[in-house]
Amino acid sequence: MDILSIIFLAIGLAMDCFAVSIAQGMQRTPLRSVIPMAILFGLFQGGMPLIAYYAGGVFEDFFTRWSHWIALVLLVFIGGKMLVEAWKEKSEVRSQKSGFRSQDSEFRSQTALTLSKMLILAVATSIDALSIGVLFIPVPEVLWLAIALIAATSTLFSLVGFWLGKIFGEHIRVNANIPGGLILIAIGIKIFVEGLLA
Repeated sequence: MDILSIIFLAIGLAMDCFAVSIAQGMQRTPLRSVIPMAILFGLFQGGMPLIAYYAGGVFEDFFTRWSHWIALVLLVFIGGKMLVEAWKEKSEVRSQKSGFRSQDSEFRSQTALTLSKMLILAVATSIDALSIGVLFIPVPEVLWLAIALIAATSTLFSLVGFWLGKIFGEHIRVNANIPGGLILIAIGIKIFVEGLLA
């Protein structure tokens, strides 16, 4: 496996992180959450192939069979939760009769990104990378270079995705939980369909 193949592989694996980070940026996630989120995404994307490599393919059959189901459940759960929160916020705004809370607060409020949510997103977006680890069993000499490139690319794409989502989120006039939740659900469905077709 040459360096160009590894770079393309790293970019492909980073795309789910990129899309999830856009969703988080659109939610106006506080800036203090961005770097930990990006680092976690990078660590999990790089760590999953490493686990598969050292497991020697022992768990390959299990993860080939179930990883897309796990990703679907996790991402649909989080995405669905975001849509429910958006509906609740909209109901609260409509029920407000005083002038202390304007409707603009619905669009400008920030959504906290907890460590548990970061971990769930990191697992959901990286679990399909487990199957990649077995590709390096015949070429162990490039393993650590590949892991480093995968982790760095996912981290970088996560940071860029967040900033793009933040820029885009400033210009939309809907509750950011709605597009964010829909993006996560769409990614879950994409991973699931890819797993079924593999």
